[in-house]
Amino acid sequence: MEHDESQPIEFSVDNGVTIRGDAWGSPADPPVIFLHGGGQTRHAWGSTAKEVAHKGWYAVAIDLRGHGDSDWDPKGDYSVDHFKQDLITISGTFSRQPAVVGASLGGMMGLVSQGETDDQFISLLILVDVTPRLEATGVERIVAFMLANPDGFDSIEEAADTISQYLPHRSRRADTTGLQKNLKKDPDGRYRWHWDPQFLQKLTENEDVTGGTRLAAAAKNLKVPTLLIRGKISDIVSKECADEFRDLVPHAEHIDVSGAGHMVAGDSNDIFTESVMNFLEAHHPKS
Repeated sequence: MEHDESQPIEFSVDNGVTIRGDAWGSPADPPVIFLHGGGQTRHAWGSTAKEVAHKGWYAVAIDLRGHGDSDWDPKGDYSVDHFKQDLITISGTFSRQPAVVGASLGGMMGLVSQGETDDQFISLLILVDVTPRLEATGVERIVAFMLANPDGFDSIEEAADTISQYLPHRSRRADTTGLQKNLKKDPDGRYRWHWDPQFLQKLTENEDVTGGTRLAAAAKNLKVPTLLIRGKISDIVSKECADEFRDLVPHAEHIDVSGAGHMVAGDSNDIFTESVMNFLEAHHPKS
């Protein structure tokens, strides 16, 4: 299989939901699962998954339930426990323990899934700008952005303008090809974000996550090699949040990416990819 060409992949999880994604590389190579943040899709990783496959791993980037091309939950159930079970189910389909790279919500999935069991089922965990405690002002800004424009956009360009206002530190890209993968055109001709509107309400109602208590308990129980990659200008994970995480997980490694905010992979993809691959080389060998 050519590493430059992705292959579609599917996983069946509970409630009859099908999780869909892309895979690069050979299934015989050590697997690496990429889990995007809430409101994003598998396309949020830039070229990282492809580059990881080039170096000899089997890279699998999925759309979380209710996001992208994966099914919406028929009951609108986007509880943490369902996301947790999705990862456990998907991990069990591989012949060897996968590495997990999770941004924001995807990182919470990895943290809760492995941290709430004494049975190791992943080889390592890379958390991308997520810790048990998050800065409230940054979370509120994200939620406000996700709740805005419920009626969608007239065009891709309008959506691009909205993102540019939300991410002022990032230059607005003239090419909107990548953005098109995160939007869907509905029958009324409007472009809307590619996720189930019920998702955000369910997630923010869960005090175990928003309060950090459940995540902190899971972090204390982490035994697998763990890396926190933080955007240095993130308004979600402050230096204080990162320091608190290191107290909970003394063996964890920590990297700050200069010039990057919460969307680390999108803000500084080259540095992010190098950091991921260095950690994989150390803890998820290819032989």
